[in-house]
Amino acid sequence: MRATIWEREPLLSLEQHVTIELFGQPYTFKTQSEIPWAKEVADYLVKEVNRVEGAQSGTLSNTNKITVMISAALNIAKDCLESKRDHQALVDELAKRSEGWINHLDRCAKLAENHTDDKLPAGV
Repeated sequence: MRATIWEREPLLSLEQHVTIELFGQPYTFKTQSEIPWAKEVADYLVKEVNRVEGAQSGTLSNTNKITVMISAALNIAKDCLESKRDHQALVDELAKRSEGWINHLDRCAKLAENHTDDKLPAGV
């Protein structure tokens, strides 16, 4: 299996296509993504299908091909959801830390306002 990317001649706008080969069959899809991103997405799908297919033994029938594609789709969906969960955890952690720093800076600013002799208390 392989993934190839090509760009069609523009008529009024740029129309890009992604062609992948799965199970010896080419499949072409329109994309509005930039060519490098579309290639990365197509390559990811092909690699996942190859991985799932390699884990199965024997000759693939049409039913098994569908099973491989569904398994690959589920694996990709799982990866996507795990990435979203990890991203949200990172955003939450950064928000928590940012709030702590903002509170600390606010306390320091209030202490500075209360001390007119230009000396701040120790630990500020």
